[in-house]
Amino acid sequence: MRYASPLLSLPGAVPSEGRDEGVAAHYGDLFREQRALAAGSGFVDLSHRGVLTVTGSDRLSWLHLLLTQHVSELPPHEATEALVLSANGHVEHGLSLVDDGETVWIHTEPGDQAALLEYLESMKFFYRVELTDRTEDFALVLLPAGSLAEAPEGVLVRQTPYGRELFLPRERLREFAEDGRFGPPAGVLAHEALRVEAHRPRVGLETDHRTIPHEIGLIGTAVHLQKGCYRGQETVARVHNLGKPPRRLVFLHLDGSEVTIPGHGDPVRLASDGPEGRQLGFVTSSARHHELGPIALALVKRNVPLDAPLLAGTTAAAQEPVVQP
Repeated sequence: MRYASPLLSLPGAVPSEGRDEGVAAHYGDLFREQRALAAGSGFVDLSHRGVLTVTGSDRLSWLHLLLTQHVSELPPHEATEALVLSANGHVEHGLSLVDDGETVWIHTEPGDQAALLEYLESMKFFYRVELTDRTEDFALVLLPAGSLAEAPEGVLVRQTPYGRELFLPRERLREFAEDGRFGPPAGVLAHEALRVEAHRPRVGLETDHRTIPHEIGLIGTAVHLQKGCYRGQETVARVHNLGKPPRRLVFLHLDGSEVTIPGHGDPVRLASDGPEGRQLGFVTSSARHHELGPIALALVKRNVPLDAPLLAGTTAAAQEPVVQP
């Protein structure tokens, strides 16, 4: 059964599609919603994201063995990011974590929680840990950076540079939205535009089946280079110490005269080769920004010249490197 947020019944709500199906794309004014978030006002309904918890005395030391992040001594209420890699070092899952002193709370991409839970369950062995899918019980809500609103009492907060993520009991979601203290809702299109502007990769959009963390700029943020062995660690170390990743993430300024913007998966080529030229990468995310106009992220071959004009689909694009070649 497909998820549908109760906030889709709010005035002006237009449902999102694709990976963010189930919450509002916008509430009638995309650019107003973006400006509000950028100014630290309002909130974003991210209740379609998956939520898992890990309890037990071994929770941090056990997760430390499985994840790319150093979490064995993670202080309570300190937010961190981590990945689960394949044996070949390819990105499989992205995790956003916080420990409240007794429980590790994780949120992950919509619909990914079941596969992540299955993997983690398979790795429990003799460790004293218990895993629970809490997606039906808790909804993620974002208060943007700069928001002066106080989080509801008793609600776990994950503090990040981009705002405060609230693990809100799902039955309180409608009440939260109707409480004027938190400002007006903003849709995921506004949230995504600010994410693309900030060059922040998202697992499942900026990644495909062969993406390694170096390609999308996650070394040092979601991947700790000074920790012990974990699945895929050999690839991480080898590329970091001996080579360069085969692809790199770029930020694209798109031609604003076009009526449409390229979507996820659209090919990226050299502008000089034309729309039938050799594909050098693909668009991973795109958005219409309230100040920058149409923008995108793309994954391209490492040897694409930094100053080369590109075509994203059929749209002219100028690139800025996110990951250096």
